[in-house]
This record gives sequence, structure tokens and C-alpha cells, in this order.
Amino acid sequence: MLSLPKSTEFNRRIPKQKFYENLSVTPELKRAFVEQILVIYWRNKLAATTLNVGQSENVSELEIFEIKLNQPSLDSKILQLIDKEIPYHILYLLEYNGEYQAWIGYKERSLLKADTFKVNSYYHTEWLSLDKLPLRLDGLHMDAIYDSFIRQVAGARLSFDEDNELGAKSSIKDAINRDNMRQKLNKQIAALEAKMRNEKQFNTQVKINAELKMLKNELDEL
Repeated sequence: MLSLPKSTEFNRRIPKQKFYENLSVTPELKRAFVEQILVIYWRNKLAATTLNVGQSENVSELEIFEIKLNQPSLDSKILQLIDKEIPYHILYLLEYNGEYQAWIGYKERSLLKADTFKVNSYYHTEWLSLDKLPLRLDGLHMDAIYDSFIRQVAGARLSFDEDNELGAKSSIKDAINRDNMRQKLNKQIAALEAKMRNEKQFNTQVKINAELKMLKNELDEL
């Protein structure tokens, strides 16, 4: 898939029950696995040995999972569970009726427990044909390849910020932190704007408006 080298092909089916049969999974999440997912395939295994690229400190392997769906959506808690159980970084390709969405989360190794990861900030593309997905193999080592896939999937949300006069890209972690702050500020602004529309007292409107200006200024500075 994705015109990746044949040396990366794995192509094994993973029974979806492996992710919930022996784990403490809520009935709701188990039902989501059963109802939303048709089948899971482990399509590719990207590593220094399969790609002939440099090894990295953070990313030893990047797996490509194809998840065929019974419906045009997937509970992101399912991806969180899979990421939690598999100690490698994962790029997901969700398929429904011949169209695909690429999903990827920023996955960091836990500092408290060996071989465990924490995942946050999932990003995804729109539904597209497989050949239209904005994904290409880019990077000379595994960390760079992983970071590149995150930026490609996230698109405009992780724009290349100019850090210095040489035009250097910000680190992927810094870019994600800024995006998380933007998302938080946008939610706060939306909540205050809704409050403003319903507020009758002029003095309270003035206070809300001052808060809005402050938040919008913070957003513009990011």
C-alpha cells in the first residue's frame, strides 16, 4: 500500500477480538469493536532494516494498519486502545466503501514504565481514494519519517512554523503543543461568544468582550 517498498510488506490479518478479549475493556468499547470494525490488517512494517534508512532513538518501527469499517466512522478510543497495546508507532488507514482516511497519533514513550506509550493529539485526513491520500515516504531516519507522516496527515493544523532566520521547522512536539493550545483557545472563544449572544446585561457584555479580545490576541500570537 501507499507505494511502499516490497521489503516492508507484512500483510497479516489481526483478529479484532485480540484487542478486547483479555483486557479490561468497557462493554461500550467492546461493542464499538464488534459493530464498527469489519477486519484489521497489518499491512506494512517500516523500520531501518526494511527501508535501509537510519535508526532512531524514539521510533524503532512504524506499522501501517488497514482497518476496514462497517460504517463511515470509528470511535477514536479504539485507536487509543490499539496504540496502548502495541509498543510501536502506527499509521492507520481506515477504509469504507472504497475510500480511505489516514489517522495518526503523536505517540511518546512513557518515562515511568518501560515499553509503554502514551498517545494524544490524533490527526486525520478527509475521506479520499487511496491514491489521493497526502502520504509519501520522506526522511532519512525513522524519527524523521514518523514526524513527516504526522505533518502530512495533519495538514494545515501543523503548518511549518518559521523558528529562525534560516527558516528551520519547529519540532513536531512544539508544533503539536501549539496546535493543542490553538484548539483550546478556539473552544474558549466559541464558549464566550455563545455566552455573549445570550447575555442581556451591558456591564457583563463589556467584561466578556474584554476576555474575548485577550483570548483572540493569544490566538493571533501562536
